[in-house]
Amino acid sequence: MMKYFILAIFCLVLGTAGLQAATAADTTGIFGTSWHLEGRMGYDVGGTAPVGMPASIRKLNKFPLKPNLMLSGNAIRHFDERWGMMVGIRFENKSMETDATVKNYHMEISKGGETLAGQFTGNVVTSVTQWMFSLPLQATCDLSNRLRLRMGPYLSVLTARDFSGYAYDGYLRVDDPTGAKVNLGSESDERGDYDFSAHMRHVQWGIGAGADLQVTQRFGFFADLNWGLSGIHKSDFHTVEQTLYPIYGTLGITYQMK
Repeated sequence: MMKYFILAIFCLVLGTAGLQAATAADTTGIFGTSWHLEGRMGYDVGGTAPVGMPASIRKLNKFPLKPNLMLSGNAIRHFDERWGMMVGIRFENKSMETDATVKNYHMEISKGGETLAGQFTGNVVTSVTQWMFSLPLQATCDLSNRLRLRMGPYLSVLTARDFSGYAYDGYLRVDDPTGAKVNLGSESDERGDYDFSAHMRHVQWGIGAGADLQVTQRFGFFADLNWGLSGIHKSDFHTVEQTLYPIYGTLGITYQMK
């Protein structure tokens, strides 16, 4: 419940500031006029993971970079020379692929047309794809004529989603750690596949924070961290024991349009 409370507080604070600004006289902010528009292009780096690595995940063997591009347009409203608010829309891909060594990791797999569930020891490949439109709402603070800090909630609506993979080079104990042993190999007909895409949320939310560095009148750089407060799977999905959160950093460039 605490994460929902924090998100509600941010929305309340920013909403109140917006109402106050609507009745205030027009002022000029350090970055430009009271209202200005900007475009952003960046690259998302991160993953979908539990908060705190469980003991059942022993080692991360591979974590290749994915084509996680982000494009966004934002409008920034200055309240005075320091404080303001940013609203926008961004289109982004939060994807990842991992190959991990696990022990007694709870899984549900398909093998030979049969669905098996239990404790798996071996290697697991997981592929996650999430294309989405995100709506950030952030408070801004201009520390100088070049440096700005931002923070606030975001809401994401997924347009495409996939959570699938396979278990290989190990064995599954059906139902519990003392159940029947099913060996899994590395070939496509020997491993155990899984696909939990249908159990993913269509809507996610979280909190983002970032910094902008203005280099010229038009161009600059930015760095963001977006931390999902809702797990990527629906609340009634328990096959994966841990709640998985999308946690991504973004590096990119900005272009001031107005």
